[in-house]
Amino acid sequence: MTLVVFLVVGLILGAMTERIIGLRSRKRILGFTSLAVIMLVLAGMVGGYLWANSVFNKIEKVDVSAQLSHGSGTNYLLVGSDNGQQGGDQRKGVSGARSDTIMVLRVQDGKAKMLSLNRDLWVTNPATGQQGRLNSAYNTGSANLVAAVTANFHIPIDRYIEIDFISFAGLVDSFGGIDVNFANPAIDRNSGLVVEKAGVVHLDGSQALAYVRSRHYVEIINGKEVPEGGLPDVNRTQRQQTFLREIMKKAGSKRNPFTLMSAATKMSSGLRVDNDMTMIDAAQFAWSMGRLNPETVALPVVPRTTSGGAAVLDVGDGGETVLTQFR
Repeated sequence: MTLVVFLVVGLILGAMTERIIGLRSRKRILGFTSLAVIMLVLAGMVGGYLWANSVFNKIEKVDVSAQLSHGSGTNYLLVGSDNGQQGGDQRKGVSGARSDTIMVLRVQDGKAKMLSLNRDLWVTNPATGQQGRLNSAYNTGSANLVAAVTANFHIPIDRYIEIDFISFAGLVDSFGGIDVNFANPAIDRNSGLVVEKAGVVHLDGSQALAYVRSRHYVEIINGKEVPEGGLPDVNRTQRQQTFLREIMKKAGSKRNPFTLMSAATKMSSGLRVDNDMTMIDAAQFAWSMGRLNPETVALPVVPRTTSGGAAVLDVGDGGETVLTQFR
């Protein structure tokens, strides 16, 4: 911004000087104008870089280097966390932070695939060697969650990106909300979702968050409340992927630099990335996200109850074929 101010002042002074000394040559005027335009473009580029660098420096970096691996393509582990915040659909007796959303986004050769890893998947926790839900691995830290994904599903992770839910809502609002198509009016009293009509409904940040976190989704059909069938955690991951696709589409369509600056600023305070990520890496991710339409790949899961009475999920038949696509 300071550079731009100096340039504008310089241009004004230049114009005044030109008038005083009587430079009326059209060629010189054209030359000065061209130079001014070039200087403004360069100033914009430098200013944009400095601003982007300042935003990136505010993002928290987490030490997961030892758990990252690099192969063909790039696997991003995308995590939505509550970081201990109150409210939402927390299980009774569960304390501490939990990763509520866990996705692997694979980008290779200009194409993308998206896989949700249900938080109720029953896995071995690398930190303890004990069995538990996948999302509980995050309670020991981001590095342990990366290790759990790699150890249990043999998926190499190249990059780690995490956003807390407060920043999540702000991001949606920065883009003016998102549009989601609902087959019927719907509510979730636990997450706070309230959709009063069927069809395409515009959701602001708080309602988008309620939509993504919904595990007790109820549709209003012919005036009656009808609980959603199937597995709640599987249904929720489908909503998460719908949201991610819509927000990526919205981000990719934005060209207003002030809108993009607002979105980036609001995200930075609640964003955590791996400590190997550079600003260029982050810029490449943001650039590609706005131009890719990820293919949804569903992981087959089977519900069961553990000996301790916990309702969990196991990878079902065909799971290896799906996981192989991300290895």
